[in-house]
Amino acid sequence: MANEIQTIGVLTSGGDAPGMNAAIRAVVRETIAKGKKVKGIKRGYAGLLQEEIIDMEAKNVSNTIQQGGTILQTARCMEFTTPEGQQLGAEICRKHGIDGMIVIGGDGSFKGAQKLAALGINTIGIPGTIDLDIACTEYTIGFDTAVNTAMEAIDKVRDTSTSHERCSIIEVMGRGAGYIALWCGIANGAEDILLPEKYDYDEQKLVNNIIANRKRGKKHHIIINAEGVGHSESMAKRIEAATGLETRATILGHMQRGGSPTCKDRVYASIMGAYAVDLLCQGKSNRVVGYRHGDFVDFDIDEALSMKKEIPEYQFQICKNLSV
Repeated sequence: MANEIQTIGVLTSGGDAPGMNAAIRAVVRETIAKGKKVKGIKRGYAGLLQEEIIDMEAKNVSNTIQQGGTILQTARCMEFTTPEGQQLGAEICRKHGIDGMIVIGGDGSFKGAQKLAALGINTIGIPGTIDLDIACTEYTIGFDTAVNTAMEAIDKVRDTSTSHERCSIIEVMGRGAGYIALWCGIANGAEDILLPEKYDYDEQKLVNNIIANRKRGKKHHIIINAEGVGHSESMAKRIEAATGLETRATILGHMQRGGSPTCKDRVYASIMGAYAVDLLCQGKSNRVVGYRHGDFVDFDIDEALSMKKEIPEYQFQICKNLSV
């Protein structure tokens, strides 16, 4: 077939996530198994525009599946949001013989993939983000590792918070999505969770809850605060002033992005990487790999980007009920 894919490029874009290397490894080795060539693009779309493109072999991804971060590095690239940048990216792909591209990243990265597909480069997206905020899929690469990292850290903070009979505000990542905070709220038994999708900014409710729990004999109070709500340090000062209870803020920050990926992130990312290669070899383009109802599936990028994702109301209510 004249239009059969011969060379596949792979890049990671946006925020890094544990498990991206497992996906890269799968892309490289599945492509080679299909008898095709594979090229790695460093630093995402920024590297594409700078032609930071390398040939990859199976040995290039040896001993990488257990590593956090991304061996291809990542960056954000404003130039690629312009029609001129997108056109240049497609021309560079053709220059290097790349007729299929796999983009590992979030919604912003998929918008770039969508543009490349419209310009004639067969493109498949793989959801890589610790925020779990891509609507078409129940799983995103890195979330499982990040939420376990946060959970373990919160357990440790709880120990010292209990010893000192403190209120602790622990800020987790999630600028526009509260899934890490929600899951940790349930897993860590937090008394309160603050999610960007749900929080009404009524601090008096928090104060009242802390006082009520204190009267019931609770020796500590854990508030898990999503990054999208933020202001944990100033909030801690206000709560301490209002309750008289020593209150400390802990911001977990980028530690949640790092570390060796969990088994789930290694296995699911590997399957998604191989699946993306298979889609390209079938002549598919402008698709996003996802996971739904126990199966690995794919969606049209246009459809995927139009979907909206909300915090499951039942899970949110369960978190509140179990915190009493």
